Parts: sequence; structure tokens; C-alpha cells
Amino acid sequence: MRVYVPLTLPGLAEAHKTGELGSGPFLAYAVTPALREWYLSEDIEELEYAALGRAAQASLRLLAADADAVRRRVVVAVDVADGVASVDPDRGLDPSALGEVTVTVTVPLAKAAAVHVDAEEAEQDVAAAADALEAADGGDDDAQFVVDGADDHELLWYATQEIPNLVGLA
Repeated sequence: MRVYVPLTLPGLAEAHKTGELGSGPFLAYAVTPALREWYLSEDIEELEYAALGRAAQASLRLLAADADAVRRRVVVAVDVADGVASVDPDRGLDPSALGEVTVTVTVPLAKAAAVHVDAEEAEQDVAAAADALEAADGGDDDAQFVVDGADDHELLWYATQEIPNLVGLA
């Protein structure tokens, strides 16, 4: 099963240093039944892109909590064995938890398939989105517009061999 793990650049640097993407349990995103129902598509590539987008939103939340992190969303795509990622049945249909899974085992960074990171030109919009997140969560439509502006930037794809260069940005 492909899961998408939200991080920040400092989080990626830590994973690079320790060799572990996360020690279970940790939060990730995947194509879940609720995500399939919400997205209304049977195309697995579209569904995986939607899961990646959900992980990018979670990365934005991590940035909002870490004022010192470089303002770039980071998502690591990794394949895990079936059964090690599960959906919380109490949160499965919660719109804020679409695609959310809990990975219950330690995942070596070496298992990563790819890393997705914002380009440098996205930093200003991502910073504004991180700053506006709390107000958007409170129902402020203008703040939500700012948060949605981060989604105008596509995350770039990087091979896992490029991780050392990426952590140099942190």
C-alpha cells in the first residue's frame, strides 16, 4: 500500500539522519474507502494524487506549528505492507480526516519511493497559508482563501537519491 507521509524539511533532515521515516504509530495518508467515496473516481492515479494533496495539507499544519521551519511542504511517498496502515473507524468519515491512516510500524527511509517538496517560489504563499491556518479553521473565509492559495503550487517530485540535497535546504 502506498502511503504519503507529511513532513517539514527539518523532519526530512531528521529522517535522513536516523534512517527512519517514522516509528509507529504515525500519521500518513492513503487511498482509503472514505477518500474514494469523497473523490468519486476509480482512477488510482487520481486517487493517489488526492491522498498526496491531503498529506500536503497536513504538512502545512506541521509548518504552522514550527515557526522555524523553511516554508515548504514536504511529503514522502512510501510503500508499506498491507495491514500496517489502518483507518481509525471513529475518524474515517470526518471530512478533516479523509485519507488519514495510522502506520503502526517503523518505516525505514530507504523504503521511500519519492519525495515531494514545494519549489522555492512557493515559500511566500505557503508561509501566508501557514499563518492563516488557525483563522481558516475558525471559519474565516478570507483566511481560507489564503490557505487554499498554497494548493496553487504543485509539489515537485524528487528521487530518494536527492534527499541529501533537500535536507541541505533545512
